[in-house]
Amino acid sequence: MRAALATGVDTPLSLIDREIPEPGPGEVLVKITACGLCFTDFNLLRGHFPFARFPIIPGHEITGTVAALGDGVAGLSVGDAVGAQFLYDSCRHCDYCVSGDQILCPAKRITGITADGGYAEYGLFKGGYVTPLPAGLDPVAAAPLMCAGITAFNGLRRAGATASSRVAIIGAGGIGALAVQYAVAMGARVAVIGRSASGEGAARELGAEMYVASRDTDPAAALRAWGGGADVILNAAPSNEAASAVLTGLAPDGTMVLCGYDNTPLTLSAQPMVLNRLHVMASPSGSPHDLRDTLAFSAQHRILPKVTPISLDQAPAALEAMGGGSGGGRRVITFA
Repeated sequence: MRAALATGVDTPLSLIDREIPEPGPGEVLVKITACGLCFTDFNLLRGHFPFARFPIIPGHEITGTVAALGDGVAGLSVGDAVGAQFLYDSCRHCDYCVSGDQILCPAKRITGITADGGYAEYGLFKGGYVTPLPAGLDPVAAAPLMCAGITAFNGLRRAGATASSRVAIIGAGGIGALAVQYAVAMGARVAVIGRSASGEGAARELGAEMYVASRDTDPAAALRAWGGGADVILNAAPSNEAASAVLTGLAPDGTMVLCGYDNTPLTLSAQPMVLNRLHVMASPSGSPHDLRDTLAFSAQHRILPKVTPISLDQAPAALEAMGGGSGGGRRVITFA
């Protein structure tokens, strides 16, 4: 099989040939249909994950079909359409695992960072961490749902978004664009905060009723004028500063959920938090049951990202282009 291999920090991906692996007990061999390019993959090459394993095949936004099953795998058959996510596996016996919060397992492994991922024609994954795709869900467009989708959907519901909520999304890129669509489908009123006015048309097309260009308007003040503030703010931007600037745009008892972040300290003003009982939380990707819920909701409401298919040969250049902000939209590697 052909694959793209990350051999170390600040080193371009290498295109290689490798033997197709055979599944052992509890393993699933997936013939990969598509794998999305995520900013996490770019950060892997920048050295943001000191626990990363090199060499590694990156990629954790994976769709494909089951090619073979190892002994002991239940609930799947050869030929099934499936997805594989950020969470590769976990210990299965700690309190988090047995309660269905495997994403919090201290011993978890991460697809494309500590276990080989989806920049390859085949991938070997663990039974129980491979999720069936709902019928009719396009596997190429659905690939980013395995990370951006579950992160947005899970972040909103863990922050308490409901049909009566006012929800503000900071940044309407990969995670943010899906968060807008999910919040609208949940029945919430939605505002989008972007850097410039150029993003307003796209945000309103996704269903946002209000758009705030933070370069021109104080976003926190704009949210306070929007019926008293947002009940939920989801930060989808890779910027802690952007989140801090909008904190006081929360309504009393409101929640900010961090899905995007950077490596700088998060600075928050304590007084408005105390006086208004504000909540700040972070939300990682999600556990297997969260991905099932995300895919079911996406299929029911026909929520899919707009993607640009690319070949494996184009992946190294496309990944490097992310650093300069010229990635060209949501790119997805496709395999014939």
